[in-house]
Amino acid sequence: MTDLVARAAIDRRLAGIIRPVIEDMGFALVRVRLIGGKAPTVQVMAEKPGGEIEVDDCARLSNAISAALDVEDPITEAYTLEVSSPGIARPLTRLADFADHEGHDARIETEMPISGRRRFRGVLAGVEGDEVLINVTEGTIGLKFAWLSDARLVMSDALIRDILKGRRDAGRTKETRPDGPRAVIGGNKE
Repeated sequence: MTDLVARAAIDRRLAGIIRPVIEDMGFALVRVRLIGGKAPTVQVMAEKPGGEIEVDDCARLSNAISAALDVEDPITEAYTLEVSSPGIARPLTRLADFADHEGHDARIETEMPISGRRRFRGVLAGVEGDEVLINVTEGTIGLKFAWLSDARLVMSDALIRDILKGRRDAGRTKETRPDGPRAVIGGNKE
């Protein structure tokens, strides 16, 4: 596995359709999931290099992604397309995400138990080769990226402070929602 962007087969198929559209627009795909139920939802998280994304960006991405999905038609039933930023307590889906967020609290889950446990919570300590380093109560441990099934940052005052500092440093002054901007288009499939 190269990343946690798309896990299930349908998610990987969606990512194959969506990723080129997003990248051509100057964004990076963070995660895509088809969430089932009575009204399935295609959740797409994207960001610009540097992590910023605006509501208008989400709307533009949503329109472009919707058009690509209409052409490829990978989902036969009616669904809702939701495009958003990854937010502050973001999923960590690429090895580089763990290095970029070194020093912040994270929750990591593995596919199989490692020393009797599958869930780890601690402070990210970067990466070393193909391993994610995390400081837990027992000390620093390395988890092979290929072993991971889920990972995300944990909301904390330090994380919020760093995000806001990054926005100020980039010349941004307006506030956004803690979970990031979002655009939703309903009823994409007839």
